[in-house]
Amino acid sequence: MTSKTGSTIMHIGELAERTGLSLRTIRHYDDVGLLPATARTDGGFRVYSEDDFERLMVIKQMKPLGFSLEEMADILTILGNGQGQGTAAGNAEKLTDYLQKAVDQRAKMARNLAQADEFITRISGL
Repeated sequence: MTSKTGSTIMHIGELAERTGLSLRTIRHYDDVGLLPATARTDGGFRVYSEDDFERLMVIKQMKPLGFSLEEMADILTILGNGQGQGTAAGNAEKLTDYLQKAVDQRAKMARNLAQADEFITRISGL
């Protein structure tokens, strides 16, 4: 489906299928303001753009790293327009902090995965 401006738009079901997320999750992200629908049809159905798809993919990447909804919103704002609530230097510092949090969380996840692999190896030999 294309909009009057020629950009691709999709209903929530297509967005869910493309991202692997549930309709409920996407609606929740809309309700909390992380992913407001681009528009609504005359019947009130949410419609989304390719930009919304890209934004949702970033949200999906942040979720397992333990970012709060507020942190996700802050990151998306800074990434989306280079601004956010503070100065450019302040936003760069925030992104550095968020990056460190992501790196630390990924390392923790890798340790947990290694422990799971060790357990699987241990019990598969029994």
